[in-house]
Amino acid sequence: MKPCIVIGVTGGIAAYKALQLVSNLNKKGYEVHVIMSKNATEFVTPLSFETISHNRVSVDTFDRNFEYNVQHISLAQKADCFVVAPASANFIAKAAHGLADDMLTTTFLAADCPKIICPAMNTHMLENPITQDNISLCKKYGMMFVDSESGILACQDVGKGRLADVAEIEEAIECALVKEKFLKGKKVLVSAGATVEHVDPVRTLSNPSTGKMGLAVAKVAKRLGAEVTLVYNTKEFIPKTIDHAIPFTSAKSLEEIVLNHLDEMDIVVMAAAVSDYTPAVVYDQKVKKNDDDLFIPLVRTTDILAECGKRKTHQLLCGFAMETENLEVYATEKLIKKNLDLIAANNLFVKGAGFATDTNVVTLISPKNITRLPLLTKEQTAYEILKKLMGETYASND
Repeated sequence: MKPCIVIGVTGGIAAYKALQLVSNLNKKGYEVHVIMSKNATEFVTPLSFETISHNRVSVDTFDRNFEYNVQHISLAQKADCFVVAPASANFIAKAAHGLADDMLTTTFLAADCPKIICPAMNTHMLENPITQDNISLCKKYGMMFVDSESGILACQDVGKGRLADVAEIEEAIECALVKEKFLKGKKVLVSAGATVEHVDPVRTLSNPSTGKMGLAVAKVAKRLGAEVTLVYNTKEFIPKTIDHAIPFTSAKSLEEIVLNHLDEMDIVVMAAAVSDYTPAVVYDQKVKKNDDDLFIPLVRTTDILAECGKRKTHQLLCGFAMETENLEVYATEKLIKKNLDLIAANNLFVKGAGFATDTNVVTLISPKNITRLPLLTKEQTAYEILKKLMGETYASND
């Protein structure tokens, strides 16, 4: 059964963004309940939230239309995560000092679950020392924050105070819901995306990798408690929960970043699709076409993962192998040759396992055994990879 998420909505123009948050959580299968302050109902109607959450919205502490129970207590007990988005300065002040004078603050105070506050307000209100002190006090009591973003606000001021991107809030929720933290204290480096090798200023050699699998590993590692360094070349959304995000372009730039960080890492997962060859000469100007065929001399790039295998001392190394035939034979050869602890192998021609998908069908090969995973989401696949690396037995992440 999926967890129960309680969403608190306070008064502010950003209340409309909470509709998207509730919709997204509902699509993921979570049970979602919404509590609105009376001021919030001036911006978005309760009916809107009821329509997409499929649950009655709470506003009034003394609503007689609910079943006989103490509603704020029953919701507080049911909640696996309590999120307030947007959170006004007034709500934050009440949360910091334990005030409970409406349905939202009463339920929030009674809840004993992870609490996430997502501020949205005028820049000067946010920067006011009193508000900042209240935020610090909330953090002292264990409440988590998804910081506001900067931009043009509804009041036309420019500065910090916009509600964080809905995807950021969703990732914060995912992190809060994961209770097992078997990567706590571990430093994990993950590479994601495709290398790009320039022929000239306008032409490149690359591959179709989107970085989805690597990004999934990075997000799941963070949820499991790790300090995560993501080395990326992807257009996918990278949440701010990732501790360190470092971009790369070519195989050479990826090599330099990975090897420079190798010694401090406990786990390295190389999910990036690295070019095996790069042009021997990179032209300063665009190569003009003519009637003749063009031949581009290529030279080998460094096998970054094999180099990590040579240099490793304590690190756990995981590589990926995408094949079109003889999957387990070729992947096992790579595992041994590169001195890896695990290799995640998949076949390009298997449905659900190709580029740019949200799923994968992976075979995990270690020096000890082979585990064939079923069709899973990439985040579920990432969980299995990290479990296997840490020596845990196979378990699905349902």
